[in-house]
Amino acid sequence: MAPVQQTHPGSELDALFPSPSFPPNVLSPSQYPGGSPEAVAALIHVLKENHTKYHIFFNYKRFHNHVTHRALALYVMGASGSLIEQFYEQDNAYQRPAVEPPEAVTEANFIEHLGDENFYAAYKAFFSKIIEERGFSATLEEYIFSKKYNFIDGRGTAAQPVMLARFLGALFHAFIHVGYGAELGIPGMVVEGEQRLALASVQGYECLPSYLFESSGTTAVEEATSRLASLFLNTKTSTAPSQLENSPRNHAFSILAKIMQDSKFAPKEIKKYFKDFNGLMSEHGDTIWHYAEQWTIDPSQPGEIERKIEECIWASTILYSIGGWNKDRSLTADFFLLDIQGFLSTNSHISSEVKVANPFLDIIQSVITHLNEHMPKIQRAFVHFSSLYGARPKGYFKDTGLEGAEALDGSLFLWAARLTEEYMNEGTRHWSLEGFPASD
Repeated sequence: MAPVQQTHPGSELDALFPSPSFPPNVLSPSQYPGGSPEAVAALIHVLKENHTKYHIFFNYKRFHNHVTHRALALYVMGASGSLIEQFYEQDNAYQRPAVEPPEAVTEANFIEHLGDENFYAAYKAFFSKIIEERGFSATLEEYIFSKKYNFIDGRGTAAQPVMLARFLGALFHAFIHVGYGAELGIPGMVVEGEQRLALASVQGYECLPSYLFESSGTTAVEEATSRLASLFLNTKTSTAPSQLENSPRNHAFSILAKIMQDSKFAPKEIKKYFKDFNGLMSEHGDTIWHYAEQWTIDPSQPGEIERKIEECIWASTILYSIGGWNKDRSLTADFFLLDIQGFLSTNSHISSEVKVANPFLDIIQSVITHLNEHMPKIQRAFVHFSSLYGARPKGYFKDTGLEGAEALDGSLFLWAARLTEEYMNEGTRHWSLEGFPASD
């Protein structure tokens, strides 16, 4: 198909890409000082031009365009307008141009073209219209969480739309895109995230059961609103409790411990699936879902949502950092785990006596100019996690059943950031695509 620069009326683009807003609640990452009118102008220019000129995949292997991810991470970390423009020039040099779709996407043919990258621009136009008419919440509710766009009676497994699986697939890229849009109040990012998930491959996600989408007495939006009520800014929670407040029987660490003890997931058994996700899910999808079902949420309990978010953050961080650690080779910064973020070891040769007033400040300063487009995203995540949970003491996770968890404390996030910085070696190394060597 011939390249084309898509045209949008100025008012439409302005509505899709307004100036960023403040984060919606205390669990959202904060914006760093350094903002300026020039930075806002540079960011909006990058977002608009990328939206109209470039494809969501930068090659024909379906590798994702990260222009907006880097630009937004730089902006919220206080980068100057000139730096945002400079890295945009670097990142747009290898992007594919947008292409004219074979036909428009409508309600009638929406499912027919799912997964077909030739319809990228068509899905983008479709969701631009839907979000303008219905807003964020109603669009996400219908096109990601409703049964209509996940499981259709009478269709075979391979023909199901499974939009929630698409949302979580492809290394969470659609999720990240929509997350940026919700965090910063940018509808265009939600539009691009929605069309990105419409193109995602869903092989291997057949384990998601259809009962997840059965209707109940309240809509999913109403239920989510109720569950998220505890996240309002006036909620008061301690930043440094000495131990878990509730029973850890269904804590994420407890479930990880069970998986580690399951012979089906022993390193020697599971390593053959490292580059065969579809094979893993085909063979063990039911077992994986069995473990996932044990991670339950009780929204009637005050603070439950905050606790479960924290569990996800700690679990993903230990998988990335401690899972990637070896006393002989230090950290292997795994590409496939870095996106789950967005170490603790006495054998580490990084000194525990960091000779700066705030050890994260130099990490922030150096990552803003790092050549790799993923570095600002992951380091910003570790900074944010430390701000939320850095005061957690050793022993906090002692009763979760995960071996060694009693030694974890809030310094994990600093070590993870430091070792990631060291591994990437000022841009001269790349993320590992080989996983972690299996041990006996």
